[in-house]
Amino acid sequence: MRVLIVEDEVRLAASLQDLLELNGCTADISHDGESGLDNALSGIYDVILLDVMLPKLDGFSVCRRLRAEGDSTPVLMLTARDQVEDRVEGLDCGADYYLTKPFEPRELLACVRALTRRQPELRADLLEYGDLKLDKNAFTLSCGQRSVRLSRREFDLMELLMRNQGLVLTKETLLLKLWGYESDAEDNNVEVYISFLRKKLTHLRSQVKIKTIRLVGYCLETA
Repeated sequence: MRVLIVEDEVRLAASLQDLLELNGCTADISHDGESGLDNALSGIYDVILLDVMLPKLDGFSVCRRLRAEGDSTPVLMLTARDQVEDRVEGLDCGADYYLTKPFEPRELLACVRALTRRQPELRADLLEYGDLKLDKNAFTLSCGQRSVRLSRREFDLMELLMRNQGLVLTKETLLLKLWGYESDAEDNNVEVYISFLRKKLTHLRSQVKIKTIRLVGYCLETA
């Protein structure tokens, strides 16, 4: 799961990033509303943690513009403002939940889990496609009685491909989802991990293949 943190308090943003990554998420940070909105509109995030008091563009405005663009990514609003009117405004502008600072780390994690349960495809610990099964708890990919353990990057890539069955994922989308905006990763990084996964599919004797769509990207197909 990839989370966007839009928070201008540098220490808090870093703490949230560490907390999320320790719990199996990938997290990116924006320190102002304008860059936060720009990143949020990329469509690569599963959840957005959005502060209210932000430079350049406040959180309420970010959320309104996000919804106006038709983006339905779950938004968890974070703020020290605990008045009822503020909570109402946050929910009315399109936020899914409103968490008042200070909050307990486990409460924030519970909120993130609750928001992702809005999306049925994010709930299962076991993903299936064709003859393949991807276990989120054990980081294994299996076919029949054969099984292989995946690295974190291999797992994230396979998860994206399996969650988007029938869709072609561009190299740009994969780079953003797996490495983030600030990474120096390039197209060949994607190609390397696609190659790793193809070798593991061959080892598993799976009928599922990773198909290359020339000049576009990749998708899964099964015989």
